[in-house]
Amino acid sequence: MTDDLSFLPLKVTKVGPKGKRTFDPGGKRRLVQACRRPGISISGMALKAGVNVNQLHKWIRDDEREDAMDDAAGCGAPVFMPVVSPLGEVGGQPIESLAEAAPVVARREAAAPALRAPVPVRLRAQLPNGVTLELECGGRDGALVKAMIEALGSR
Repeated sequence: MTDDLSFLPLKVTKVGPKGKRTFDPGGKRRLVQACRRPGISISGMALKAGVNVNQLHKWIRDDEREDAMDDAAGCGAPVFMPVVSPLGEVGGQPIESLAEAAPVVARREAAAPALRAPVPVRLRAQLPNGVTLELECGGRDGALVKAMIEALGSR
């Protein structure tokens, strides 16, 4: 595998009064892309580029965040989707099962049966960092699902 690393070491475009260096943006972009390939040593690339390895890790993280934001913006959907639970509250008290929710549902849907068997519910959330969280809950797990949603939203 022969890579074109002719842009290394990175070209310094400006040095601030306290010694802060500003690097060529095109070279930085090429360096980050080179580091994202499988089998590449980020420490080795930092040495070749003449930058601190921690700084290079920061550039890679920033690039990954930008990619994730671009992906989220490109699909037109918000990062977190609102979750509508078939369970809710009646008189300020949480409904613990679908059987308890049946009278509320029956008022909205005249043809709905008065009692329903608990149905497993699957919840899937794609987080901004790329992690996918999947929960499968039974009819009596309403409090658990609510706690998970609150924990995820408390960020």
